[in-house]
Amino acid sequence: MFPNFCVHGYHFAAMSAYDHLMGQGRLPDGFGVRVDPRVRTYSEGRVLIGGSPTRMLKLAPTAAAMIGDGFLEVTDSQSALVARKLLDSGVANPRPMSIPSPQDVTVVIPLRNNAAGLSRLLPALHGLKVIVVDDGSDEPVTVPPVAWSIGGVTTLRHESSRGPAAARNTGLRSATTDFVAFLDSDVVPRKGWLEVMLGHFSDPAVALVAPRIVALEPEGNALARYEHARSSLDLGRKEAAVRAGSSVSYVPSAAMLIRRHVAEECNGFDESMHVAEDVDLCWRLQEAGWRLRYEPVANVAHDHRVTFGRWFGRKLFYGTGASPLADRHPGMVPPLSMSPWTLISCLFAISFTKFGLLGALLTLGVTIGRLRRMFLGLDQPTRIAAILATEGFVGGLWQLASAMCRHYWPITLLAVVLSSRIRRIALGIAVADAMTDWYKHRELGGLDPVRYAFFKRVDDVAYGAGLWTGAVRSRSLKALTPRMDT
Repeated sequence: MFPNFCVHGYHFAAMSAYDHLMGQGRLPDGFGVRVDPRVRTYSEGRVLIGGSPTRMLKLAPTAAAMIGDGFLEVTDSQSALVARKLLDSGVANPRPMSIPSPQDVTVVIPLRNNAAGLSRLLPALHGLKVIVVDDGSDEPVTVPPVAWSIGGVTTLRHESSRGPAAARNTGLRSATTDFVAFLDSDVVPRKGWLEVMLGHFSDPAVALVAPRIVALEPEGNALARYEHARSSLDLGRKEAAVRAGSSVSYVPSAAMLIRRHVAEECNGFDESMHVAEDVDLCWRLQEAGWRLRYEPVANVAHDHRVTFGRWFGRKLFYGTGASPLADRHPGMVPPLSMSPWTLISCLFAISFTKFGLLGALLTLGVTIGRLRRMFLGLDQPTRIAAILATEGFVGGLWQLASAMCRHYWPITLLAVVLSSRIRRIALGIAVADAMTDWYKHRELGGLDPVRYAFFKRVDDVAYGAGLWTGAVRSRSLKALTPRMDT
């Protein structure tokens, strides 16, 4: 058994497949899990390394034999336990075999002054139970006539605006079905969105599932194409467990599906929050022991803001949510999260000096040596340690570059003004960060790298400005404090 260990941005937790099962409920027979294709296997399948953050899962021989070619179907209590461990460690993804009925779902739509969006959305919800919550619109919302043989639309109204969290909670309290889907009035779900998400609830430990949010109008001006590629709401193509500190740390409330009784038990959305209330809900559910899933096969289209002023203001608004989150969830919103060794080696590297390069190589070598001692029982321990340490180092560089341009840009700007050397380094980092990001998302927006880089830097300036504004308002630097993992 190896100890927990974090180095160069990776978290390693060795676990036996027959540890005590934590969480709610046994996976049902017929439920399947498939090992993620990015997971590395060693020692004849008895050691798996992968997930986000990276974990090392050590299986007993009998558990490894159950997985076979990477797929495990639950047939008894033992296979259910192994499947649960694979899911919870993040090295495998669920393949449900049954789904609840869409008639067990109520769709809650909070809106204020967006009757046109509601008219566009309702036809996509044909046959479902719908509750529209008018949050103090200037003119009371009138629901267009619907002719559904099943389902129907109910309208509730707040006489004065209380915010989207309160509107969602009003709809939640009025729902009677087992599941509640929250859809904002500026979205339109694509065909099959609900059924795909419902399947995840055959796992009794899953409380919330969210779809991928894509652009309603992907073509248009340059900003529309940038948003199509880089929207804050679009969490990408890869399915994932939703966990703080992982590649998918939360899901937006623009579209999500939740067990009603779980939402009621945790008192729904925090009505005192007018931004980041969706992040807060996800993390409270996680802290309560529930599982959350991101399902990109299900698509919901969002009407992005593509005029510059509205777009910039929204990005700034999102940034102000970090401080209230940091107060409610200490240590869970750091701009930087890495081991001291990672930070030191990255700082050495970005100095762009011979001494810095030597220092980066030395710290990387120390990290490889520390990791190698952990992997002595595996095949090719030196190779494994070198691969993981290098990947962690590159990830640390990416994280540091992003933080310099996004979260800490006021400090970076001050340093640029004071030092010509830092000016050259910062310019190189800003260009490299933008070009790397463009290359990663180039297939989506079809935007040329120059305009993409411009919007990426403005995006970061807006979010960072909101982050610092929130910190000043709250008189707290919690949201700006890095976390050093040991």
